[in-house]
Amino acid sequence: MKIASVIVDVPAKQTDKAFDYLVPKQWEDMIQPGMRVIVPFGPRKIQGFVIEVKSTTEVKKLRELVEPMDLEPVLNDELIKLGDWLAENTLSFKIFAFQVMLPAALKAKYEKKVKMAEGVYLSDLPLNLHPYFKNGGMLDWDDAIKNGIVPHLQREAAKGLLEVVYLVKERVKKKQMKYIIPLVSKEDLLVEIQRLPANAQKQKQVLEYFINHPHEVEMRKLIAELNVSLSTIKALSNKNLLAETVKEIYRDPFKDHHFERRGPLPLTKAQEKAITPILHAIQNREHEVFLLYGVTGSGKTEIYLQSIQEVINNGKEAIVLVPEISLTPQMVNRFKGRFGEMVAVLHSGLSAGEKYDEWRKIQRKEVKVVVGARSAIFAPFENIGIIIIDEEHETSYKQEEMPRYHARDVAIKRAQTYNCPVVLGSATPSLESFARAKKKVYQLLSLPVRMNNKALPTVEIVDMREELRAGNRSMFSRKLFELLKDRLEKKQQSVLFLNKRGHSSFVMCRDCGYVVNCPKCDISLTYHRAGVQMKCHYCGYESVVPRACPECNSEYIRFFGTGTQKVEEELGKILPEAKVIRMDVDTTSRKGSHERLLKEFQDGKADILLGTQMIAKGLDFPNITLVGVLSADTMLHLPDFRSSEKTFQLLTQVSGRAGRHQLPGEVIIQTYTPEHYSIQLAGRQDYTQFFQQEMMVRRAHHYPPYYFLTLITVSHEQLLTAVSTTEKIVKYVRSKLSSEAVILGPSVSPIAKINNRYRYQCLIKYKREPNLTKTLKMILDQYQKEASKDGLLVSVDVNPFILM
Repeated sequence: MKIASVIVDVPAKQTDKAFDYLVPKQWEDMIQPGMRVIVPFGPRKIQGFVIEVKSTTEVKKLRELVEPMDLEPVLNDELIKLGDWLAENTLSFKIFAFQVMLPAALKAKYEKKVKMAEGVYLSDLPLNLHPYFKNGGMLDWDDAIKNGIVPHLQREAAKGLLEVVYLVKERVKKKQMKYIIPLVSKEDLLVEIQRLPANAQKQKQVLEYFINHPHEVEMRKLIAELNVSLSTIKALSNKNLLAETVKEIYRDPFKDHHFERRGPLPLTKAQEKAITPILHAIQNREHEVFLLYGVTGSGKTEIYLQSIQEVINNGKEAIVLVPEISLTPQMVNRFKGRFGEMVAVLHSGLSAGEKYDEWRKIQRKEVKVVVGARSAIFAPFENIGIIIIDEEHETSYKQEEMPRYHARDVAIKRAQTYNCPVVLGSATPSLESFARAKKKVYQLLSLPVRMNNKALPTVEIVDMREELRAGNRSMFSRKLFELLKDRLEKKQQSVLFLNKRGHSSFVMCRDCGYVVNCPKCDISLTYHRAGVQMKCHYCGYESVVPRACPECNSEYIRFFGTGTQKVEEELGKILPEAKVIRMDVDTTSRKGSHERLLKEFQDGKADILLGTQMIAKGLDFPNITLVGVLSADTMLHLPDFRSSEKTFQLLTQVSGRAGRHQLPGEVIIQTYTPEHYSIQLAGRQDYTQFFQQEMMVRRAHHYPPYYFLTLITVSHEQLLTAVSTTEKIVKYVRSKLSSEAVILGPSVSPIAKINNRYRYQCLIKYKREPNLTKTLKMILDQYQKEASKDGLLVSVDVNPFILM
């Protein structure tokens, strides 16, 4: 007898383990690890993942598995093991760990059908299957189960003769075309031609066509080329010589694009030096993590492309991660231009159907390279030769819901399995990565200058307090306004960047730039409109909003916030002749709009591109010579210990958009705190100095990379329940961890109430705590039972990126 161990789709502590099911006789030869199956669970039938097939079990009374959902596994052995590791490391349920690896179409409602694989004739299949495929159509999975032929189908699928397709029940219909296929071999067709009567000329013509082209052909093409009628084809299919089949065409999100094929570019000396250790690791199958630290425009992408070429030459596969949608259009061009059809692309701009089609190309080994956002790290490759993470400092590589993984950690784990290198690339590496490179945990590779020794753009920092004193109340400094006019006259393009990250407003004096900070945390207080007070989201300190500035007694003290629409209106007033393209969440929500707007800008249909952080990266247009940052401070005063780092990274990245080609670039950074080190050093693009200074701050306040963090968040509809539960958790954590761990809390979460639920938190800072995982699991187990009873939610985020 065969027994399948199944992880069931019930995310709860009690069910977070494998359950054993007896495999019924008819499925015995086909159930394999990595398949999805339907199993009885209590009174209902649910989906699960088979993680093992065995012959013995401790369980006395086994229930039978209902039916398989796949002909072949959707998860390979490595991904099953990775799922266990993921669940363990992110304290997540195993079912979530497996589901995150699959495209949405495999989680949606879908119809399942079986069809003949490409180039397969009916005569290639065993006789007992002929009735199901004789008209070349698709067989419903439910019918296959009813007729008890799934094991037969599976045997043929294993030989590559049949395949399962999922027709996603979406509003979009599957893209389908009618094809005609020969059902018999060339020899049989010749015999048939002899048998046909003399007046059946058209039928002979069609059969001769298939003797010369013994594979399927689109029906429209056949009719047009041979000038025959539909009835001729029908007559031949009635004789079981030909069949009409409906073939699904891959939804290709890039079908209207022509990608110019480009060969590799000659490398500079610096690029040669950087790529050599990577190629060495690929050749020798060594696992090594490289941090490729290169200034903006220094040619990191070319190093990625040539490393991937080496991997493909060795018969292996590559995964390339880029931050969410910001990088896709231009990145896709670079990769498709170099590797053509060997590239699959996965990102949030694709429909569920397109994503599923791209995923299938990977699963069927039709591609060698995957370019995608965070979830592409789970691409079902089985022979990975390199994993590249571009802009590795980006926070979008961390998933904020279960499983709360960081793509970098998953990449390193997969690369260890395949003994291959990981390349982390950035002009502004995260402090954690750079510190690891300094400690030789990662190998540092540097590209200190731009391609062709192009100068970095000149950066000027404008003090907006001075502008205010000079009577300029506009959001544009006089200098930026002059330069915008100058670029319009010269027919050059400008990019205006509005830093809008962060929900909260801070309180600042417009005369002297003083920002109201927490006396204990050196982090800005957040303005709360309700109750007109300011709070620290780290230690809970509260204070009223001052009527005058404590530093200079000015009355111009108020909270801040502006939007892109407001900027666009003002541009219309002061530069009515300028054509402006605005890119923000509102203008890019429709599919393809992001790409369309960038294309318009590239084609010179606008003078100014105005946008939020989605325009900060990846843009490489020859005519951009001016970049204006309207509000360098918005992120600086967020209640987040990474705010200086994020500000420095963003300003450096934005500045890097200017002067990348022949024309020199200028950057204007407008700020009310020009003396802050992250703004000063971003102006000089001096990462080394920034790293040293920021590390001193992090050390003083016990933050990463000197300490690890874990955040426990408790939420409940009753404020007192949230507070008392958090107190109990803090007490329990204190009793279990060493005196070296710093445990802060209970304190109010930065966003204190979401959806009428009060949120409290406990922040743990630690270096080595062998008991921590066990302690956190105990907490989750304890409160999971209460969650179902009275709505209490406790979540744990190990190494959180957002402390909100």
